[in-house]
Amino acid sequence: MSDATNKQHRPIRSFVRREGRITPGQRRALNRQIPLFGVSLEDKELDFTNVFENGNPVVCEIGFGNGQSLANMAEAAPETNFLGIEVYQPGVGSLLVQVQQRELTNVRVSLDDAVEVFEQQLTEASLSRVQIFFPDPWHKKRHNKRRLINSHFLDTLSRVLKSKGELHIATDWEPYADEVLELLSTNSNFTNTVQAFASRPEWRPLTKYEARGERLGHQVRDILFIRN
Repeated sequence: MSDATNKQHRPIRSFVRREGRITPGQRRALNRQIPLFGVSLEDKELDFTNVFENGNPVVCEIGFGNGQSLANMAEAAPETNFLGIEVYQPGVGSLLVQVQQRELTNVRVSLDDAVEVFEQQLTEASLSRVQIFFPDPWHKKRHNKRRLINSHFLDTLSRVLKSKGELHIATDWEPYADEVLELLSTNSNFTNTVQAFASRPEWRPLTKYEARGERLGHQVRDILFIRN
């Protein structure tokens, strides 16, 4: 197969793998905790009752960064299970360090591409909430095709969300916020919980990225829809 054909069939990723420095503690956490708290595409379809060993509702966060806010949410809501998806190993290691330190039992992690996880592993109506906080806006026009949130992925999200399940997106890139709001507003599977943008819910912690954005004068937009 030619290089041109390979490029033609290569999926468009919403991320570029740029591994930063990983600390010894994060590396130890990855080595020790992934066998206990990790899931992978090799596991095929996920039965969350078996994965978490209970029937509690499941929240999935795509791109949890350093894991601080996800760990905070998991600690504050022990009756809820959290599946975090993140491709950057230092961030996954950081979350696993916090899982160990706080003795959290309601967190599982995946290092795979979120689109593949949702399409290949998550079953219909299996999630109570999907949260995507500060996804890469790919603000250059030629890169817009890399944006995670598009019509096709919204259809995938609607499949795995329960009826009345929540889709919560936050971004500080205004053009992206407007685009996402329009995409969701014209998707018959979702209904806005407010007329336009929502206020930050109390249960969503202020992230490190968000705090930095606020210092730079960026306005954060929360978008909160429910699955019909």
